[in-house]
Amino acid sequence: MNFGDRLRMLIEERDITQKELASQLNIAPSTVSSYVQNTREPDFATLKMLAKYFDVSIDYLLDFHVGKNTTLQEEEMLRAFRCITPEQQYVCIEQCKVFVRLNHKETAKKKSS
Repeated sequence: MNFGDRLRMLIEERDITQKELASQLNIAPSTVSSYVQNTREPDFATLKMLAKYFDVSIDYLLDFHVGKNTTLQEEEMLRAFRCITPEQQYVCIEQCKVFVRLNHKETAKKKSS
């Protein structure tokens, strides 16, 4: 996923307009529009502002990964997790634990067969 697509997704998730984002970051609306359309890329200072505003890493914004420390899915899960309430985080963790238990049961079944 390229930068503009990632930015568009973040804007939509926040349920804001490009103009609102531009106003909050004190940049021109046409600049945000050109980022979303992938006709222009932000400078380092703007990347930092965007990362801080959306509470994501610059690596996430640029879809850049070195090695196999984390996957895109892991980063996406962490980003989403940080955007939900503490109560929702608890439910999410409990649901993940159910999946882990199910996977262990499936693994045990396969070993015994």
